[in-house]
Amino acid sequence: METFPVVNMEMLNTEKRAAALEKIKDACENWGFFEVINHGISHDLLDTVEKFTKEHYKKCMEQRFKEMVASKGLEAVQTEIDDLDWESTFFLKHLPVSNISEVPDLEDDYRKIMKEFADKLEKLAEQLLDLLCENLGLEQGYLKKVFYGSKGPTFGTKVSNYPPCPKPDLIKGLRAHTDAGGIILLFQDDKVSGLQLLKDGKWIDVPPMRHSIVINLGDQLEVITNGKYKSVEHRVIAQPDGNRMSLASFYNPGSDAVIYPAPELLEKEEKENTIMYPKFIFEDYMKLYAGLKFQAKEPRFEAMKAVETAVNLGPIATI
Repeated sequence: METFPVVNMEMLNTEKRAAALEKIKDACENWGFFEVINHGISHDLLDTVEKFTKEHYKKCMEQRFKEMVASKGLEAVQTEIDDLDWESTFFLKHLPVSNISEVPDLEDDYRKIMKEFADKLEKLAEQLLDLLCENLGLEQGYLKKVFYGSKGPTFGTKVSNYPPCPKPDLIKGLRAHTDAGGIILLFQDDKVSGLQLLKDGKWIDVPPMRHSIVINLGDQLEVITNGKYKSVEHRVIAQPDGNRMSLASFYNPGSDAVIYPAPELLEKEEKENTIMYPKFIFEDYMKLYAGLKFQAKEPRFEAMKAVETAVNLGPIATI
């Protein structure tokens, strides 16, 4: 059985750099996911984020979730539920403008630590995008520039808890989908599992690993790489025991960023039947995605082709 790819980022500063880059390249081409360790975010910071997140759920969200379950009669369902997810969530925006000071019920120390966490993740996301550029043969900074738009990238964190579920065979923690955006960085529970990805027609567990960050690629990187890298379907299986914590941070293009296959990659394509992905404004794609998240991505790409935005694409502005 294939082993889920784990990349030790310290190797990038050693004579093993080429092997680490190759592992990332293989993961992007064949998995759409990989896990990074020794990524530069301190264990103390991760432990503090986990502590505050779990305390906040217990104090502010657990009772609300139980009331929602009771109001919908979910504990007694007899048939599969396909229109909701067994999760309790809130969302923090970091870029272009932070909303951390405005989200209700957060303790000041939690706000402070999440801001620090977001700053570290932003740097890691940009480092990873440059590693992808290196593997793709694109100039350093290319992906960051494409994502930039007029106001910089969009960056936010979905903070989720997946409580114990009495009917895990009938209710998903999170239904299968691909992510719409750019690069996703996940800090997940290291004790309670549940995240799975679809590979070669089979669902494969993403292993919980203490202090690691799970990376996955969104639809925009599939478009920019002209399908060389793929966004991959994934889901969360609800568990009968244990509360699973998940902090997924989405480093996405700015709302007005124009997304299209990198011309440099198209020049390298020698296949006659080159797959051409559409050109569009990221915000337009997100409007479409909002109603079609839990459906296949291919019709979304086709729909964007049909309404391909007529924009004048000059050279990408440098930051």
